[in-house]
Amino acid sequence: VQLVESGGGLVQAGDSLRLSCAASGSTFDFYVMGWYRQAPGKQRELVATITHGGEITTYADSVKGRFAISRDNAKNTIYLQMNSLKPEDTAVYYCNGKYILGTNGYWGQGTQVTVSS
Repeated sequence: VQLVESGGGLVQAGDSLRLSCAASGSTFDFYVMGWYRQAPGKQRELVATITHGGEITTYADSVKGRFAISRDNAKNTIYLQMNSLKPEDTAVYYCNGKYILGTNGYWGQGTQVTVSS
């Protein structure tokens, strides 16, 4: 199984970005997929998750109302639409897929998002 993120970059505060995570090497049937991020000197934190059918999504309080997670099972891809970006959103964003809750799952290599003030 391989997860490959894309879409990161350098933007200004208030701008938008859309991250993508393409899964390959297996059927796209992770029970839950999500986005995590890690800022310099901080622990990796959960940003958003989505179940296989897209019926359940969760968000960190810090991104609620600004970020939206979605998935396209036909394209084996999940997305993270990030709006109204803030400097504190600066981090490496990682894609994760889990077949079973509570396991470490599979991780992508990460994509850098930098938001300037």
